[in-house]
Amino acid sequence: MVRVGILGATGYTGVELIRILSNHEDVQIKYLSSQNFNGKKIEDVYHSLKGFCKVELQELNIDDIVESCDVVFTALPSGYAMNMAEKLCKSGVKLIDLGADFRFDDFKTYKEWYGVSSDVYGSVSRVYGLPEIHRDVIKNAMIVGNPGCYPTSAILGLAPALKSGIIENHIIIDSKSGVSGAGHSPKQGNMYAECNESIKPYNVAKHRHIPEIEQELSKLNHEDTKVVFTPHLTPMTRGILSTMYCRLKKDISIESIHEIYSEFYKDEYFVKILDIGEYPSTKSVYGSNFCHIGLEIDRHSNTLIIMSVIDNLVKGASGQAVQNMNIMFGINEAKGLKMVPVFP
Repeated sequence: MVRVGILGATGYTGVELIRILSNHEDVQIKYLSSQNFNGKKIEDVYHSLKGFCKVELQELNIDDIVESCDVVFTALPSGYAMNMAEKLCKSGVKLIDLGADFRFDDFKTYKEWYGVSSDVYGSVSRVYGLPEIHRDVIKNAMIVGNPGCYPTSAILGLAPALKSGIIENHIIIDSKSGVSGAGHSPKQGNMYAECNESIKPYNVAKHRHIPEIEQELSKLNHEDTKVVFTPHLTPMTRGILSTMYCRLKKDISIESIHEIYSEFYKDEYFVKILDIGEYPSTKSVYGSNFCHIGLEIDRHSNTLIIMSVIDNLVKGASGQAVQNMNIMFGINEAKGLKMVPVFP
């Protein structure tokens, strides 16, 4: 039985972790931390968890974590996970961070985009936790940087095309996300009256996920790869649709591209390549750990159009984190995650 702790348990990703892990037969939730609800049971804060999790929320205490947990999920602001990583790992506790602390190979990049300083970054070994790409190194990892939601949708969509060398090194990514992607803390722009019946771009050309996407695409492409990335906020609770536009290097049929994608993901339970002519929708993956990918070619401009959808709170965050935990502890990768998407 894997003993689990969740730090930042009352945010959206924390609650989603509890929802998933409550039905995981090989897991026992032992520790939940919260700044705002210390002393309350999680089921009394979120009534959706009534009867599923009675663990009491408490202030973060690293000694208690070390004593009670085999693995810790951190859903905390940037910098927090990094500062406790060394002690956790030396004590044999594995760490899966849903924030950005361990997503970057180069600390300079992280510091530039997130403004975090640290003396321990170089002293801890970590891996980027996208299972379909990095499964072999995740198996033996003590620290996993769980990917961001936008990067998950974009990298999974682009990986086969880059790996096979069929597209040029200039990629446009247009992404749309539900409001839950902005987190649990109230903000004016996320209020119902502000975002309902509206769609808007934000952080254009300067979103923090740009260097993360470029880092991983460059590895797949074996050369420095740049992207144009524009995220949009859409009036829905969950979901991400990323549409990628890539100039093809040569004349190739949609059937051949579909075969490349099908072969690349043939052993991946959570990635589904749609039939030619079918396009994905966020509703088709709602509440699940699946990624659906659709493909099309614009012959007029010789452009490959890749459409990728995920649930930002599951495959884009907590579900992928549980997938990583399963790999790290030698558990069936889909354990606790075989959830049929909610429809409608």
